[in-house]
Amino acid sequence: MFNLNALELSSLIRERKLGAAEAVNAFTGAAEKSGNPYNTFITVSKEYALERAKAVQARIDAGETISPLAGVPVALKDNISTSGIPTTCASKMHDGYIPVFSAEVVDKLERAGMIIIGKLNMDEFAMGGSSETGAFGPVLNPWDTSRVAGGSSGGSAAAVAGREAPLTLGTDTGGSIRQPCSFCGVTGIKPTYGAVSRYGAVAYASSLDQIGPIGKNIDDCAALLSVISGPDAKDSTCFIDKPFVFGDARENLNGVRIGLPRNYFAAGIEEDVRHNVTAAAKELEAAGAIIGEFDMPLMDYMVPVFYIIACAEASSNLSRYDGLKYGYRSAAAKTLSEVYRLSRSEGFGLEVKRRIMLGSFVLSSGYYDAYYKKALQIRALIKEEYNRLFERFDMILSPVSPTSAYKIGENIDDPMKMYMGDIYTVSVNLAGLPAAVFPCGFDRLGLPVGVQLIGNAFSEAKLIEAARVYQRRTDYHTKTPGGEAK
Repeated sequence: MFNLNALELSSLIRERKLGAAEAVNAFTGAAEKSGNPYNTFITVSKEYALERAKAVQARIDAGETISPLAGVPVALKDNISTSGIPTTCASKMHDGYIPVFSAEVVDKLERAGMIIIGKLNMDEFAMGGSSETGAFGPVLNPWDTSRVAGGSSGGSAAAVAGREAPLTLGTDTGGSIRQPCSFCGVTGIKPTYGAVSRYGAVAYASSLDQIGPIGKNIDDCAALLSVISGPDAKDSTCFIDKPFVFGDARENLNGVRIGLPRNYFAAGIEEDVRHNVTAAAKELEAAGAIIGEFDMPLMDYMVPVFYIIACAEASSNLSRYDGLKYGYRSAAAKTLSEVYRLSRSEGFGLEVKRRIMLGSFVLSSGYYDAYYKKALQIRALIKEEYNRLFERFDMILSPVSPTSAYKIGENIDDPMKMYMGDIYTVSVNLAGLPAAVFPCGFDRLGLPVGVQLIGNAFSEAKLIEAARVYQRRTDYHTKTPGGEAK
């Protein structure tokens, strides 16, 4: 069961060859018995999942047509609100918080007959690039437990790689789905901004955040994206008219124009990463794609612009956690001033406090025009440059990260080095574009390397078609830390 992909698992359940409760018991039981070896789960919601499994099984037994993923267990990054199940954001600030409502994506999962089995570890409030900053300790990479799983959706990627969940949801603010997928050797999709409702996702940077799927292969991710995408009146930024529907896989990529940014392969990228990503480009070329090189414009500005905008929005979004209205309140506080100061000092971790301070600085009087306003102007230029590139190319292929997974603790005290690890991913969020990530090889230590395909807004179908062709021609997505599987 653990080696089946999600669509295969659902097929067995819908054909009544396997019970929904049996699947839930298998995955929750494994999470409990194994002792959470990769520190992926913060909460395992077994009783809730079994109740849901009974309801789903009743619908299946009654002959109801639900969805291609009916009965499949799914786990969620712990910044996605779940009614009656704790949502911690991996932070002391959210200790004891149990939402009274569910995120829109959760409601869509349950209408599709999927079963939530737990909540997954992450960087605190999604602020980090390694899943080391959370209050529950670092997520461990299933390929090498001395290494990071990537962040901030490290628990979501590691749970799929470690066969602890067939599918998961993460969030991507500047690469937080894509980089963990690359480090853990799994597949994921960062959807177009506005394609998936953000209602119920605890905000980090509201103009950048997007919920997306993580799975073993692109077909599973496409099926899950079809479930969670679509309009939502509760989210004014969600402006897609209807859910995505993805057609049959194409046989080749004849005539598909793929751009390769040559300056992404200059100084700073590990040789093993360069080799595997360029090999992926050659594989797509062998499938019929037309590869053309170009220089990515404004590359030097992408990381600074992203962190100015993201931290500014974070400082605003997290200002509500004041020890009075929301969040943790310090027991040591004796005055109103101490409530504010001690509650935020004790409730937030170091990385969150660093980003709040940076965001507050760039929004402050005298610095707003010099930093935040200028960053917004450059963000518009980045979007314009992508528009021009998509007049020449159908999609862009690039590395996900300059390195494979690094040692736990190696970069945690060097924030600038950590931030520069996002150099290939942040521009996608700044421009609101979709991207698909999938494994394309291994480095000399046997660690996975991923590649991403970036498309124009709402071109998810094209990216999924190309990823499908690639995964039919290669077997990297079938590899697991313990050997080979489907």
